[in-house]
Amino acid sequence: MNNSKEYLVTLNVPTDLEEVVVDCLLTVESEHGFSSFPVNAHDHKNIGLSLAEQVSGRQKKIRFQMYVPEQGLAALLAQLKAEFPCSGIKYWVLPVIEYGVI
Repeated sequence: MNNSKEYLVTLNVPTDLEEVVVDCLLTVESEHGFSSFPVNAHDHKNIGLSLAEQVSGRQKKIRFQMYVPEQGLAALLAQLKAEFPCSGIKYWVLPVIEYGVI
């Protein structure tokens, strides 16, 4: 177990931004790397949804997750906000209690 403060940053990204977000994260997050996978986002607001998405109640997104050290968190969020303003990317940050390799 590592004792330095780490955070788990999760991003839900519109599918059309997947490649540019990958490029951005590759330049910023190098210590741990990151994961990405497709998800279905569900929201009661129909803003920006196609008719098919409104009917199905879900919108396809790409989720990125990465561990970020405390000292790099503000810089990562600032860069994402600067590069992707008004892009619809939703994010959240959670403290990591423990991590390691088994």
